[in-house]
Amino acid sequence: MASRFSYKSKQFFFVLIKISLVVVAIYFIYQKLTKNSTLEFSHFIQILSKNGVFSLNTVVFLLFLSIFNWFFEILKWQQLVSSLQKISFTKSIEQCLGSLTVSLLTPNRIGEYGAKALYYTSRLRKRVLFINLISNLLQMLVTVVFGIIGILLLSQSQNLHINGLKFINILLIGIASCIFIILIIRKTNIKIRGFSLQKIKLFIIEFSKKSLALGAVFSFFRYLIFSFQFYYLLLLFGVEISYLEAMQLITSMYFLASIIPSIFLFDVVIKGSVALYVFSLIGINDLIILSIVTCMWILNFVLPSIIGGFYVLHFKFPENKDC
Repeated sequence: MASRFSYKSKQFFFVLIKISLVVVAIYFIYQKLTKNSTLEFSHFIQILSKNGVFSLNTVVFLLFLSIFNWFFEILKWQQLVSSLQKISFTKSIEQCLGSLTVSLLTPNRIGEYGAKALYYTSRLRKRVLFINLISNLLQMLVTVVFGIIGILLLSQSQNLHINGLKFINILLIGIASCIFIILIIRKTNIKIRGFSLQKIKLFIIEFSKKSLALGAVFSFFRYLIFSFQFYYLLLLFGVEISYLEAMQLITSMYFLASIIPSIFLFDVVIKGSVALYVFSLIGINDLIILSIVTCMWILNFVLPSIIGGFYVLHFKFPENKDC
């Protein structure tokens, strides 16, 4: 009788935790939208209405782009984790969106790692953490490559006087540092919470090259989609700018924003600040840029997080055989 009561108590607290996570996530999203000191929500709605963002065709197209953005992220996760355990596309949706909701209040989306790992049995969780790291690094790689190209092109078109030689030297120092770290790892057997760096190295070396290649391709497509979505919103808000000129600014903005540590919930604030600086170079109105950044945040993070709340509420720990 006591053990049965204990089991019911655990189940009750588990359900309470899941509900609390979803409620807190929704509350903070609400606070962020309605208590934004840089852009009042009423002004935001007025700007959207004035620029016809509420038209059916526009809303459908923007949602279409957001769906495809997450479609490729979900495909990427399904492909990368398949080297460890085959999962369906539906399971991948559950894991990606559910972990997104949980990660809202954690610095640099760190909560996503633990949330995704919970979908797997304990013997697989360490490897799931590293697969998620690989997934994020692939997206970061695309962001960095496009960002460097964008900044160099932007410096020429806007006469920013970026010292090309100094920039290359910094890049070479970064590459040399990475090589140095890799060499140290090869010569040592340091352990991180019982997981040796040698095992990490072996895991990365033996990781499916096909999965890595497809993961990089999916990351590339994701980048093209959400950067085009930003460009489309610029046009929607009446900004007269060519695609190539806009991409110089957009890629630079995402690169600069990605290297600034943040609490994921305040990602919109950081991107907004960086975007204001970058787009001020061509004199675009601050309210327009803040509105676009807020739209991007709502479309690509808020809405998926709300859907992810459904998966959080229905989360169950995996059985021993399957996740």
